[in-house]
Amino acid sequence: MSLPRVLTLMGSGETAPTMVSTHRRLAARLEPSPGRVRANVTAAVLDTPYGFQENAPELAERAVTYFAESIDVDLAVAGLTRIIGADGLAVERGLETLRRSDYLFAGPGSPTYAVEQWRDSAVPGVLRSKLDRGGVVVFASAAALTIGVATVPVYEIYKCGHEPFWAEGLDLLSTIGIDATVIPHYDNAEGGHHDTRFCYLGERRLIAMEAMLPDRAWVLGIDEHTGLIIDIDAGSAEVTGNGGVTLRVDGQSRHHPSGSVLDLEVLTDRDAVAVSIGGISASASTPIDSERSANTEQRSPSDPSPSDAVATSLGEEADRADAAFTAALAAGDATSATAVMLSLEQAIWAWSADTLQSDETDRARQVLRSMVTRLGDAAVGGLADPRSVVGPLIETLLELRASARTERRFETSDLIRDRLDAHGVEVRDTADGAEWDLRA
Repeated sequence: MSLPRVLTLMGSGETAPTMVSTHRRLAARLEPSPGRVRANVTAAVLDTPYGFQENAPELAERAVTYFAESIDVDLAVAGLTRIIGADGLAVERGLETLRRSDYLFAGPGSPTYAVEQWRDSAVPGVLRSKLDRGGVVVFASAAALTIGVATVPVYEIYKCGHEPFWAEGLDLLSTIGIDATVIPHYDNAEGGHHDTRFCYLGERRLIAMEAMLPDRAWVLGIDEHTGLIIDIDAGSAEVTGNGGVTLRVDGQSRHHPSGSVLDLEVLTDRDAVAVSIGGISASASTPIDSERSANTEQRSPSDPSPSDAVATSLGEEADRADAAFTAALAAGDATSATAVMLSLEQAIWAWSADTLQSDETDRARQVLRSMVTRLGDAAVGGLADPRSVVGPLIETLLELRASARTERRFETSDLIRDRLDAHGVEVRDTADGAEWDLRA
């Protein structure tokens, strides 16, 4: 029996904890089954998108480590950081690695660099072969940008200030009948006060670029830490992860949250996509904020509910840990405080393979160091309520003082009170007897 034909597009988080369950599900599709006997899963990372970067070997090694430790899959590195002008034998060896792998993965970098290197090479043919004959292809972030009819030149527009334009895409989606341009990082919010949604384009530029698309094309938006698993054989597309997928035609959108299962036939016809959005026409206008509309698709029982979603960044993990640690210290719970520290340390390790963390690793380490310092300070004075520790002793002394007062041994009574006061214990005589408290 042939391998399953699966194309998965990820908006981001391709080597983060958020996508571990998705990668595992995909790898499991390639394991031995009653109709198919295989020794193990063969997988490779296509390293072209970040091949121009000086740290390309480090990024490849991060992917290898992530797949080995989180997915339990050995990942080969294609070594195709550059194809144009590269040694012919090295290129052929890289292509052979791709051909022999049942699981092909590509991720961050520059989409325009990747397309330039791949366009006149054998890479698109290898990818089409996987989609035609069997295999799992996972394209994320920059790689996902390349796979449609057009490509967002994100570096050129967002970083270099070029006027909005489309670069030529590989148009590999047309292999399965989808005439779309893929936009990952669709819900990006890094800009804070300025709009960085739609892979850093923002609404104004995306609207301008939509008018430049070929007539047959539409926009397939994929949120960060989200995947769209397109099962070609089953004719379905399932949304996984923490966000959702947006179908957009002529500025009109419909958002499909995690767990949604779409009919692949809908995605293969622009008019059907438009109808699924709500029977829109080119002249209709609906605000972008309406994208998060109600959804009635079938939901996959295997997908986690929003409440079970993994944190979408190491910074979010650090914030949660800091709050939990503070609460544990306030409750005098050293065991829970220690557990939170260990959990954050594990999170820092788990997120170390993510290529888009910026300064969040340093921030998380600062939070962890703060926890160590605070727990050390707490250890000096102890986390337990001091009243519970010294209370029995003070109560015993106050009983002796009460006996001395009853026997009119006032010197002894005053001596006990004065000694307690010297050690921070305030004693107050009331009609109901002596009361005490610890001074701050």
